[in-house]
Amino acid sequence: MSITQGRLRGVWRGDLWSFSGIPYAQAPVGALRWRPPQPPEAWDGVRDASTFGPIAPQSPALPGITSPSDPEASEPHSEDCLSLNVWTPELPETPTHGPGDGRPVMVFIHGGGFTSGSGSVFLYRGGNLVRNGNAVVVTINYRLGALGLLGHRDLAGPDGLVGNWGIHDQVAALAWVRDNIAAFGGDAANVTIFGESAGGFSVATLLGTPAAAGLFRRAVVQSGGIHVHSVEQSERSAERLAAVLGVATCERASLERIPAADLVAATEEIGRRRPDPGMIPLPFLPVVDGVFLPEDPMVAVANGSSTGIDLLIGTNRDELTLFGLGNPALMALDDEGVQRWVANAVPDIPAVDVIDAYRAARVARHEPAEAQDIWVAIGTDVVFRWPSLQLAATRSAQDALTFVYLFDWESPAFGGMLGACHALELPFVFGAVHLPVVQMLSGSGPAVELLSDQMQRAWLAFAGSGNPSHGGIGEWRPWDPGGRATMIFGARTELVDAPRDSELAILERHRPLVWGVPA
Repeated sequence: MSITQGRLRGVWRGDLWSFSGIPYAQAPVGALRWRPPQPPEAWDGVRDASTFGPIAPQSPALPGITSPSDPEASEPHSEDCLSLNVWTPELPETPTHGPGDGRPVMVFIHGGGFTSGSGSVFLYRGGNLVRNGNAVVVTINYRLGALGLLGHRDLAGPDGLVGNWGIHDQVAALAWVRDNIAAFGGDAANVTIFGESAGGFSVATLLGTPAAAGLFRRAVVQSGGIHVHSVEQSERSAERLAAVLGVATCERASLERIPAADLVAATEEIGRRRPDPGMIPLPFLPVVDGVFLPEDPMVAVANGSSTGIDLLIGTNRDELTLFGLGNPALMALDDEGVQRWVANAVPDIPAVDVIDAYRAARVARHEPAEAQDIWVAIGTDVVFRWPSLQLAATRSAQDALTFVYLFDWESPAFGGMLGACHALELPFVFGAVHLPVVQMLSGSGPAVELLSDQMQRAWLAFAGSGNPSHGGIGEWRPWDPGGRATMIFGARTELVDAPRDSELAILERHRPLVWGVPA
């Protein structure tokens, strides 16, 4: 088959085609490090697309959870990582390019705190979504860590760009999809972007990114929301990185020759430090640089940047338990420790008021209300759920169609301590719950398979029409601040108005639900 760069040879897997490791931009190395991605180069002959490309430089993956191609394997790390993968049920004899020609396209942006992950993680294979629905699925790599988001004015070129290199990559990948997806049987006018965690942050950011306008029709934000740095915050992170590396300044001459592995190690070091008050614990985030992101993406959304885009957005009930799994000190917090954590995470609200509100809500629902339960509940809402609902409400004020979900399936792992943890919905969405390593977290059996089918069909229906309703879950009403209709995905999937919202009142009193409207 042929795309704009040349001819490709994929793999026929008996019921679908897969194409892996397709470059969508030039290698961002040398003078292109910390610069926007450049158009990909053409090639002669036929390029083999049977294996995944290198992944962005990063720390070792968590075994069995975020490892790349399968739980036992690893893939080479390289700055030359800007590639993508495509799964499609068939290839058209003659590609057509008109709106409505071809299948819906679903482009997945992986998570990993902007410091890890790849489009080839075994959980993200698009084959099952393709098999279960009439869609073309794409996954992408993008620059991570310091290479992907380091932002400092001393590093800026004549264009004035500060940071956001990995977000630039995502836009370049979407432009590649626009120009090439018809050759794979996809409809370039019907593209849905979906992402989880940092991928969800990315999707939410792209809703307010001018360079992404027109490149997608629909968006799914899983455990995301808009979290950004100012230029000043980005520069503090960059200067901390420079200090760890032992370099005097953040100018290109000081940083350009530092090996990628050293940048990864330094990023890991600063990531272990306590975040500034009110900031989520990630060393790098998208930057409101005044150029690529002219304004906070939430302000852009409030001004109507996403009114023509359908949105599906949601979170998991117990997001923070997964992070506590890797940090026993967090799961061992006592009441005093929780109060210190809340005071740093939510400095604009008295910590004791937040804790009392959450404890009262949990007691009223006959749920555990020990210190670690309160920490998980508050952290889940502050980092994930409240920003997601703010985005939903701000769009609702713009009459933009939005659907909201809450995932509350409980993992059986570790004696049930994870609950409905961060990332647990991913194998259900991708139809990966048949894998033994996944079943350690998801569980197995008819109820697991039913929930996966319900979620896959909802995501596919949304990608096809903008409405996630289907016969397996019934009507899914759009969300609005009055009714707050929310699809609960779990042991009992049902549409509920304002679930688990009583404790959110303490946040709403201080942080407006609709962006720019006083609480």
